[in-house]
Amino acid sequence: MAAPALRTQPIDRRRLTMEERQTYRPNQRLGAIAKAKAFKRSYATEQKRKPFATEQKPGTGGFTQGISIQQQRLREAGLDKQRAESFRPENGISADMYKKLAT
Repeated sequence: MAAPALRTQPIDRRRLTMEERQTYRPNQRLGAIAKAKAFKRSYATEQKRKPFATEQKPGTGGFTQGISIQQQRLREAGLDKQRAESFRPENGISADMYKKLAT
């Protein structure tokens, strides 16, 4: 029985001449039907499959908040460093300072 909607319908050998009967090889037709069925199966499966989709947003792709938060964190770290440096004495500790303390 041939698969529906395929163009390779079975051939009635009774209508063939003796010469045509000798050259007729149904194996090729059966292979073509098998290929067509396999293609239809894979195509139907592909059509049912949910397509892979990544959410796309205009511009930065939705990462704007993460970048601004990082920038703010770096600004605060810079301000903390500047504040810590402001507590340091302007002139560094010299060797004569230890001499003054020792006396």
